[in-house]
Amino acid sequence: MFPSRIRQPFRLASAKLFTRRLSAWANVPQAPPDKILGLNILYQLDTNPNKIDLGVGAYRTDKGEPWIMPSIRMAEEILAKTETDKEYAPILGSPSFIDEVQRLLFNHDTSGYQLLADGRVVTAQGISGTGSLRVLSEFLAKFNPVCNAILPNPTWANHIAILQESGIVTSKYRYYDYKTNGLDIDGLIEDLQSADPRTVALFHLCCHNPTGVDATLEQWDQIIRVISERKLIPLLDMAYQGFESGDPIRDLRVLSKFNDAVTRGMIPTYLLAQSFAKNMGLYGERVGTLSIVCADSKEAEKVRSQLARVVRPMYSSPPTHGSKLATIVLGNTKVYRQWLKDVKKMVTRLNTMRTLLYDKLTIEYSSPVQWDHLLSQKGMFAYTGLNAEQVTKLRERKSVYMTSDGRISLAGITSGNVDYLAKSIDEVTRDEDWAGETSSKSVTEERANQ
Repeated sequence: MFPSRIRQPFRLASAKLFTRRLSAWANVPQAPPDKILGLNILYQLDTNPNKIDLGVGAYRTDKGEPWIMPSIRMAEEILAKTETDKEYAPILGSPSFIDEVQRLLFNHDTSGYQLLADGRVVTAQGISGTGSLRVLSEFLAKFNPVCNAILPNPTWANHIAILQESGIVTSKYRYYDYKTNGLDIDGLIEDLQSADPRTVALFHLCCHNPTGVDATLEQWDQIIRVISERKLIPLLDMAYQGFESGDPIRDLRVLSKFNDAVTRGMIPTYLLAQSFAKNMGLYGERVGTLSIVCADSKEAEKVRSQLARVVRPMYSSPPTHGSKLATIVLGNTKVYRQWLKDVKKMVTRLNTMRTLLYDKLTIEYSSPVQWDHLLSQKGMFAYTGLNAEQVTKLRERKSVYMTSDGRISLAGITSGNVDYLAKSIDEVTRDEDWAGETSSKSVTEERANQ
């Protein structure tokens, strides 16, 4: 071992032999922060004891705490006693999981049952809804010669990123009417009618994110007719099954319409991404599925083989723990019944907060603003109609955090903070510095161009 007086000159001499080189990543630009995550950081740094987080996209109890469903607890207890291995799942997921999911999605209407019986439905496990959409996007980019997609305006921001990262060119169709706070069905139909054949058309099956505005069943009939006439390829996203009505089976009514359209020959195919993040609370487990409806069983087998080729170099095979829990929930009668109760409980609380906020704004504070749209919207979110300036003022002066488009998560509202929230919103909407026809018009135009 060399004494320190010998080692020190050696290190200094060696250092002189090298000059500082730039890292290989020196020219990597700083990416803009994620809007939701950035909002959460600001919330965490806020010291106001009355602060409210309305950006969170996960269910919370009336105490503002995360909730593990009793049905999931039951499934975990069963799994702990019965699990025999931690082996890899097949590339497209566990067969038992896929069977249970197909029964959940397709066994509740005659047409869906027929599609399954004919072997026309290919279902695979994905990494929640996001990963499922990405696999479908890669498949579309590879096999659909028209590499275009049309999405609702507005939509979940990640929809655009997922499709574009797969090389698909995206555009938007009119969806939300900022004047009525409802669905722009005429604009939607007109824009779909202008789309080229084989354009991928993305739809939220229920609880549209971020607006909470859904088409009626009659309007879905119109939409499906245009899809048929224009030969569009429907890409359906169902992240909130159960959050529209409180019943996951009832919320399959629109999917049933697509199944019926396929069996009647109106449309030859559709693609579906589905997630158990929200309706089973398996956010961190990343459990979801993707399905493609094919012309026959032979075509289905070819599609299945190509989906495996997409998945294999991407993540090889899906995680197993969450899918094992979901398999128990769907396959065990006692646990399944508890799950239905759990979903109903979540939706009941969200709807209670929706109504309570409406009542406080309209009755207690006699707000001059029309808030009826809060009651007509569905799901975890509400599209308030607040403009970006009002949102900024709420954050900076009241410590109320929401996305810049005025979307709020009802899960962030509790019986303990709803009065403070309503009072804050009322004050902002009455503030002459932040109201006015010109400001409202500019925000509407800005949103329409997003």
